[in-house]
Amino acid sequence: MTQNILKIGILGSGSGTNMQSICDAISAHTLDARIVCVASDVPNAGILDRAKKHGIPCRYIDPAPFKTKLEGRAEDEYIEFLSAYGADVVVLAGFMRIVKKKMLDKYHDRVVNIHPALLPAFPGIAAWKQALEYGVKITGCTVHLVDSGTDTGPIIVQKSVPVLEGDTPDSLHKRIQEQEHKAYPEALQILAAGKWRKEGRRIVTA
Repeated sequence: MTQNILKIGILGSGSGTNMQSICDAISAHTLDARIVCVASDVPNAGILDRAKKHGIPCRYIDPAPFKTKLEGRAEDEYIEFLSAYGADVVVLAGFMRIVKKKMLDKYHDRVVNIHPALLPAFPGIAAWKQALEYGVKITGCTVHLVDSGTDTGPIIVQKSVPVLEGDTPDSLHKRIQEQEHKAYPEALQILAAGKWRKEGRRIVTA
């Protein structure tokens, strides 16, 4: 294990299950990191309750006036919050907003997202539904660095999931989420170790 401790700031909109998987990996000493702060664009989001239970500084930050992106005054507030706690990387854990240029410039190659499909297949929203409707036999999840495109940043880790006969969107999504909880800590440990480089649309380790 490396001695580097990755300081993680998490942005989330939902229940925080991916945040929990990161907490669990830190507790198990398989991830050399510390979650320094958590912010949400939803006032009563479950991720804030989880953060409080773990004693992690957290707050709701009003994302107005935009409905799907983080820009302007709100973007500044999120950056100030993350900076105040010394976050090295920004982890998007079910954060339902598009982060924009100012955040990406401030944390260049240090904003990380998880997507419920094997990118570059099925970018965008409800990717598990896209996969099911398309009829693929295998889908999965992807942890990637965030760039200015839609789910186009360099891939760090991918986990595959079979599409089973009789799968519904809910059943498939649940199995993908199980793999997400393995993929996110694994990807963050690669970043914590510091021995990686970009090679095209992939992150490769030394």
